[in-house]
Amino acid sequence: MHPSALINLPKSLPYPMSYERPNIQNMTGYSSGEQPRQADVVKLNTNENPYPATSAVERALRAVRIDDLRRYPQPYANEFRKEAAQYHQLAVANILATNGGDELIRLAITTFVDPGQSIAIGEPSYSLYPVLAAIQNCPVVKIDLQDDWQMGPDYADALNASGAKLAFIVNPHAPSGLLTPVATLRHIAQRFTGVLVIDEAYVDFVDPTLGYDAVSLVKEFDNVLILRTMSKGYSLAGLRFAYGIASEKLVAPMLYKTRDSYNTDFISQALATAALGDRAEAAHSWRKVREERARVEQALGELGVSCSPSQSNFLLAQLPDTDSRYESAEMLARECYQRLKDDGILVRYFDMPRLRDKLRITIGTAQENSQLLRQLTSYLRPS
Repeated sequence: MHPSALINLPKSLPYPMSYERPNIQNMTGYSSGEQPRQADVVKLNTNENPYPATSAVERALRAVRIDDLRRYPQPYANEFRKEAAQYHQLAVANILATNGGDELIRLAITTFVDPGQSIAIGEPSYSLYPVLAAIQNCPVVKIDLQDDWQMGPDYADALNASGAKLAFIVNPHAPSGLLTPVATLRHIAQRFTGVLVIDEAYVDFVDPTLGYDAVSLVKEFDNVLILRTMSKGYSLAGLRFAYGIASEKLVAPMLYKTRDSYNTDFISQALATAALGDRAEAAHSWRKVREERARVEQALGELGVSCSPSQSNFLLAQLPDTDSRYESAEMLARECYQRLKDDGILVRYFDMPRLRDKLRITIGTAQENSQLLRQLTSYLRPS
């Protein structure tokens, strides 16, 4: 077309013109929890560990030299993979290091699911799964969880009936904190015809006396992919490092084909390796979180706020519907969320079915938790 012809273009063309694929244009992006800049905010909304990373991580960070950043990192994070393989008593070929758990989720979707094929999740669940599925143009089948947040006895059959090629189970469950037993996961893995991703982002906070260990499923089934992250238990949310545990059949295509080149950087590899090797010190923070979780749950119960049984570092707290000042528990939950925010305490409120009368509260330090409880007491039991 001659440049002069441009002046004759009709003025009714859509504006602004979009270059996005239609499925990207129609999707809604992930909405993360608030990240305030103020240092004095009590941040109990994004499930971070309230305690710092271990001394081994600090030493590893201090040991980084500026010259170390001149070259590309080891492409497969092999030192970390060796550490993780030793920890889980598996082969290095069973471990995949990723840039946060989000990358592992994306890799699972783009490696094992064609555009147009279905992905299945429990409802409710981690809200990033549908976002990454939408990017791949994959419909999401949502299977309602029971009233107690458990998967029904026919859950595996429902997965297969949905035609899903991949299914996500977050365990302990988010946002309730419920822990699904290994026997249930084994039953699902055995019957499901697709790839089963068990997202264990919060597994470090599980009571060790329960004896939970789903890694054994990787040795039994070639369709199980377990997600572990350094963000929660190891206090490295700002580092963005996670890893997958699976059969070599699942790991190899992600590692050698669909993974971004140099997906984890030199510093993150060094710090994550140090953290995983210093599990004994990290476990002290896990114990403190469990103790505070029990204390906060008991105190909330005394205020008439019930909590789902949790094995994570958060509580899903249901507000009572007996407060005569409010027409419903949903109104009370929104009011408590806003008043806490106004008073410098952030918790998470989900404006979605089954969750509108609840607040998800991350377990903080003893001081932070006590401050939260004092404020909630003043709202729910005004003098």
